[in-house]
Amino acid sequence: IAPADSTGSSDHAGAVASTDYQLCANLHLAECNWLVRVGLVPQLCASCALTRTRPGDEDTKGMAAFADAEQAKRRLVAELAELGLPIIGRDSDPAQGLAFDLLSSEWHPVVTGHQDGIITLDLAEGDDVHREQLRIAMAEPYRTLLGHFRHEIGHYYFYRLVQPSAEATARFIELFGDPATDYQAALDRHYRDGAPPGWEQHYVSTYATMHPAEDWAETFAHYLHIRDALDTAAAFGFAPAGATFERRVLGPSGFDTLIELWLPLAWALNMVNRSMGKDDLYPFVLPSAVLEKMRFIHAAVNEST
Repeated sequence: IAPADSTGSSDHAGAVASTDYQLCANLHLAECNWLVRVGLVPQLCASCALTRTRPGDEDTKGMAAFADAEQAKRRLVAELAELGLPIIGRDSDPAQGLAFDLLSSEWHPVVTGHQDGIITLDLAEGDDVHREQLRIAMAEPYRTLLGHFRHEIGHYYFYRLVQPSAEATARFIELFGDPATDYQAALDRHYRDGAPPGWEQHYVSTYATMHPAEDWAETFAHYLHIRDALDTAAAFGFAPAGATFERRVLGPSGFDTLIELWLPLAWALNMVNRSMGKDDLYPFVLPSAVLEKMRFIHAAVNEST
């Protein structure tokens, strides 16, 4: 349960005032403003409870970044809940349940990624200078903590939404390629040769060209970007009310409506940013091949609810 306030945990959530609830135990540690039921042990909200590992208290730099990462994670979890996606933790599924290791690379190397439901984040990504240096070095148009979380959660939902279904797996292979393709070989090729010529016609980003699993995760992240941005815009009255999560008028067959709402909004927001001398809010193009991949994701999300 998330009260709406300046942390941006959930733009459209309503504050809850009840003696049945109390603030999350991470109120100060992670600046968490979510509520938990009185008597719940541990006294952690639905988002904080998913964090398996954090920096030690003595790591002041890591702990400062930890609060920023938890804020981004709360926004992620709020959106997943609004979409009705299953959030299955390690308690229910020890093998592939969802958990987060938010680690400080102050003294030890940390690799951001996903494996068997565990999402690892290098908290250095919360440092604006560090993150911007990486973004430029990797020629990325966009790089944020929330973007990392949305990408890595895409890997988790491949195992939840696609892998259990033979039909969904077959369609995945048709759209994205074989997920069993040698990942290390694909990684080596990508960093040696870069994206193939003409990638813009088939992929949402250069990183998506590396491997079918990364193409899925990148496209999934963009689906979450679009849904959340539309929902927020609708809540503030500059997108139709039907774009909100609550109304759900989009439904399983509403993907075209979703895109029809998003494209003019994205263009307008890009122009607003440019009028302030800022980079585009959404610096991406969505060719037809990417839209078909995203349509598949939209259907998979709706079928899971």
